[in-house]
Amino acid sequence: MKFIETIKNVWKIEELKNRILITLGLLLVYRFGTQVVLPGIDASQLSNLANQADDGLLGLLNAFTGGAFSNASIFALGIMPYISASIVVQLMGIAVPYLQKLQKEGESGRKKINQITRWLTIAITLVQGPGYIYNLYGTLPQSAFLLGDSISFVVSSVIILTTGCIFAMWLGERITDKGIGNGISLLIMVGIIARLPQSVYQEFVSRVSGADANGGLIMILIELFIWFAIIFASVMLVMAVRQIPVQYARRNATGGYEKNIFGGARQFIPLKLNASGVMPIIFAQAIMFIPSAVAGMSDSEMAQGITAEFNNIFGLWYNVVFALLIIIFTYFYTAITVPTNKMADDLKRSGGFIPGIRPGTETAEYLDRIMSQITLPGSVFLALIAVFPAVVVSIGVQQGWALFFGGTSLIIMVGVAIDTMQQINSYLLNKHYDGLMKSGRNRKAVA
Repeated sequence: MKFIETIKNVWKIEELKNRILITLGLLLVYRFGTQVVLPGIDASQLSNLANQADDGLLGLLNAFTGGAFSNASIFALGIMPYISASIVVQLMGIAVPYLQKLQKEGESGRKKINQITRWLTIAITLVQGPGYIYNLYGTLPQSAFLLGDSISFVVSSVIILTTGCIFAMWLGERITDKGIGNGISLLIMVGIIARLPQSVYQEFVSRVSGADANGGLIMILIELFIWFAIIFASVMLVMAVRQIPVQYARRNATGGYEKNIFGGARQFIPLKLNASGVMPIIFAQAIMFIPSAVAGMSDSEMAQGITAEFNNIFGLWYNVVFALLIIIFTYFYTAITVPTNKMADDLKRSGGFIPGIRPGTETAEYLDRIMSQITLPGSVFLALIAVFPAVVVSIGVQQGWALFFGGTSLIIMVGVAIDTMQQINSYLLNKHYDGLMKSGRNRKAVA
C-alpha cells in the first residue's frame, strides 16, 4: 500500500510526472534505434554475429549496447565512445594545464570540457566505426551485404555509426536536462536490463528441460537467492559512508566566534566507502583489452596462449589480473576525485573543524588517511563483486545470466537505480511529504 501511495503522489506532481514521461519516451527512442539495422545489411543473416557476441569481451560490449552490437544496428557502438572520451579527458585533466584551468572556471569551464569531450567522441567513433564494419565482413556471409564489398558501404556505414553515437549522446543529455537526470547512465542501464529477460529464460530452459537439464527449479531458486544477495551487497557498497564528525563554532551577535564552542552545530562529513563508483571496473576492462590485442600481433605459441586467456572473461588469470587492476584503479580514481585538501580549506573557511584535529594541513592529512583506510575494504569488495560472474559460471550458470551476478553490469544497475530513486525522492520530499514519510502534514504539490 505504501508503494502504491508513493506512485500516486508521483503523478500528483506535474513537473515530476512530465520529467518521467520525457525520460521514458527518450529511452523508448533509444531502444527502437538498437533494432534498426545498418542500410545495406540483410537482417535475416545476422546469426553469426549474434554467436560471436554471445560470450567473451564482445559479449560484454553487446550487453552494454543492449544487443545493438549483435544486431548490426545504427547504435552498434552505443554510448561507449562517449564514455571512453570522458575517461580520457578526465585523466588528461590531471596533467594538462589547460584542462586544469577549465576545471576551475565553474559552469563556463564545464561547458568547454563537455565540448572537448564531444569532439573526442567523434574522433573515437571514426576509429572504431571502420573496425566494426570490417568485423562484419569477417563474421557475416558475403550474401548478407546487399551492396557487396564497396567503399561506399563502408563510408556510409561509418557516417551512420558516428551519427548514431552522437544521437545517443544527445538523448542522454536531453534525459539529464529535461528528464530525471543521469541520462548517459540510464541509457547504459536500459541496454543492460534489456538483456535480462532473455538471459533468465535461457537459464531456466537449461535447468528444467532437455537432456542436459541440471538442478531443476531448486537450482533456479538458489541462483535467484544468490542474485538478490549480491544486489543487496552491491547496494550496501554504493550507500556505505564513513561519517567524520565536524564541529562548527557558534557566532555571536557581533559576527565573531564565541570562545565556548560547545554550543556550536554538530555535523558530519560523509566519506563514501566506494567513492569511485563503477569507474575502476571500466578502467580495468579497458586495460584488459590490451594484452590480447598486443599478443594477437604474434603467431608464437605463448602469444596465442595469452590471447586465449585474456579473451576468456570467465577464466582464472583474466579475473586475477582484473581484480588487481580494480584495486589499483580504485585508489587512483579516489585520489583524483576526492579533494581532501579542498575539503579541509572549505571547512576552515566556514569556521568548522574536526574535534581533536587542527584545521588546515593536519585536517587534510587526517581526511586523506581515513580515505586510504576505507578505500582498501571498498576496493577489495568491488573487485570481489566484479569477478563473481566467473565464480557462478564455474558452478554451471549460463554465461549470459552470469554477467548479472556482478561486474560492471550489476554495479551500474544498482548505482543508477539508487541515483534515480534519490532524484524522485527529492521531488517527493520537496513537494509531497506523504510520498516518503509516514507522518507529517501533506503539502500541496507545486508544478
